[in-house]
Amino acid sequence: MSKGFLPVSRKEMKEQGISQFDFVYIIGDAYVDHASFGHAIISRILEAHGYKVGIISQPDWKTPESISELGEPRLGFLVSAGNMDSMVNHYSVSKKRRDTDAFTPGGVMGKRPDYATVVYCNLIRRTYKKTPIIIGGIEASLRRLAHYDYWSNSVKRSVLLDAGADLLIYGMGERPIIEIADALNSGLDIKDITFIDGTVYKTNSLDSVYDAITLPTYNEVKTDKKTYAKSFYTQYCNTDPFVAKRLVEPYKEKMFVVQNPPAKPLSQSEMDHVYSLPYMRTYHPSYEEAGGIPAIKEVKFSLVSNRGCFGGCSFCALTFHQGRIIQTRSHESLLAEAEKIIWDSEFKGYIHDVGGPTANFRHMACEKQAEHGACPNKQCLFPKPCKNLKVDHKDYLELLRKLRALPNVKKVFIRSGIRFDYLIADRNDEFFYELCTHHISGQLKVAPEHIADNVLKYMGKPKNSVYEAFQKKYKKVNEQLDKKQYLVPYLMSSHPGSTIKEAVELAEYLRDLGYMPEQVQDFYPTPSTLSTCMYYTGYDPRTMEEVYTPKNPHEKAMQRALIQYRNPKNYELVKEALTIAGRTDLIGFDKNCLIRPRNMEKWNGERKGNYGEKPAKGKNINGKTVNKKATNGKAMNGKSVDKEGKTARKKKTIRNIHKKKK
Repeated sequence: MSKGFLPVSRKEMKEQGISQFDFVYIIGDAYVDHASFGHAIISRILEAHGYKVGIISQPDWKTPESISELGEPRLGFLVSAGNMDSMVNHYSVSKKRRDTDAFTPGGVMGKRPDYATVVYCNLIRRTYKKTPIIIGGIEASLRRLAHYDYWSNSVKRSVLLDAGADLLIYGMGERPIIEIADALNSGLDIKDITFIDGTVYKTNSLDSVYDAITLPTYNEVKTDKKTYAKSFYTQYCNTDPFVAKRLVEPYKEKMFVVQNPPAKPLSQSEMDHVYSLPYMRTYHPSYEEAGGIPAIKEVKFSLVSNRGCFGGCSFCALTFHQGRIIQTRSHESLLAEAEKIIWDSEFKGYIHDVGGPTANFRHMACEKQAEHGACPNKQCLFPKPCKNLKVDHKDYLELLRKLRALPNVKKVFIRSGIRFDYLIADRNDEFFYELCTHHISGQLKVAPEHIADNVLKYMGKPKNSVYEAFQKKYKKVNEQLDKKQYLVPYLMSSHPGSTIKEAVELAEYLRDLGYMPEQVQDFYPTPSTLSTCMYYTGYDPRTMEEVYTPKNPHEKAMQRALIQYRNPKNYELVKEALTIAGRTDLIGFDKNCLIRPRNMEKWNGERKGNYGEKPAKGKNINGKTVNKKATNGKAMNGKSVDKEGKTARKKKTIRNIHKKKK
């Protein structure tokens, strides 16, 4: 087993006495040998099983020779776009190119292509026609079957077909990759490796496929949104490793993509083994001159304590990727890693995080999951906690106490998400008090996401009353501890189900709270989430009811601006949104108003009009100039006007769109 970094060049290959690799791993990220990076885990676990792995990081996809740098591997190529989907990595929700890439030396943008998995595989195939290609990582995992692609605004085929790869690993890949490696090493042809859980393969025959659900064809989901929604929900209900069926997606005559059931979750001892491998815990030294890898700063002094999430948020892809069953590391494993951290020369006494997708989940949601898996059609916390849910923070609390007691440790923070509805469901307040006493740096970040119950329903989040109860308790606990600590809520605009009306409600809530977020997350339709399915199809796949989705960029800008209504740059957008919502009562000098009028003369006219007084000649009740010809007594904003008022021509504006949608 290597005592240093895995080889990234012919020179390092020679220094380690390797004549040919078993696998060459092509990755879209820089090579960081740390267990927070998927390529590090996969390569180290292969090495632990006796396989030689070479790394080609961020190859020049315009140069075919870049793929050949380490020669042809004995068993196959592994390909991953990196720790993020390459399109999310490259573009903001407004589809603007990002300025930096935290997974690239010096944070430089543009070192990997769009749709990196497909591009890398096609590059390999130009030189190596028959060498097996196995793809994995978050990009491949969430694009494993037909999926809506936000950036091209189209339904794309399984990435397995577009990439020309032989096998796809989805989810966490420790089990599948070793089974695949052993099968290839035994002499099996890659085309015959169709039996491994956690993999997707393509085939011309279904003769050997059993216990399967046949999904609608690719052409059907591509051309009919309702069919797409139904197909997606079938996939969503088959993400549990204990109860999921095989899924077959037909493409054309004698062409099928088959998804095997998910791989079984790792036991605690298996998780411990994965994190005990000899990672260098930093980036390859060749990147030092370029300024290193920015992403390492977030994880170098953090501990991953769990995997999976039974929270079930609609906009999160964890259900499709890590699954809903919680997997944890032992206290001994975490303390052993912490012992390495606390003696690092750069350690300043602060462990930045102890968590995972949800920090305070340290065991399965209920006892039956260990044998029967998660319920396919029910959520553990939504719309309210299941009666079988095990709510207990004792193990997590004990772990945090042990970490706090280590030498050189000044503070142990919790920065990954705390699920507040799970926390408040715990009748034992011991963890709540210690959280506020020891693990917060003045602010606790939580994710209510919205306050309108109608929007929260589509988000898969608890009702706002739950968050309000949590707020009150948090305030009470901090008062008892004589601490001035605050909640910082993460909020999302333009999620499916959110109209301008709900966006105004959120703005009023923030007004009453006396808080304006510095940043707002506009809903981002990433592959394979319930929310993305709603966004594309206009249906909630759980009920097949129609759901309104803001898509117009201007409307999305208004919803986002309402959350930051105090920002002067957002004034015109906020005013327009309030006018559309019929809430011009929030424009004025009253303490409940969101914005003040800028043109007093015009505002006085608007105010009189709103209170039923006769508008000025040629004006509607909002002070807008109207066309001389009235149309059915309606004005531009779709509201009735005084009999002597005139009406504007009907235009395809946001106002008309909203009236139609409502």
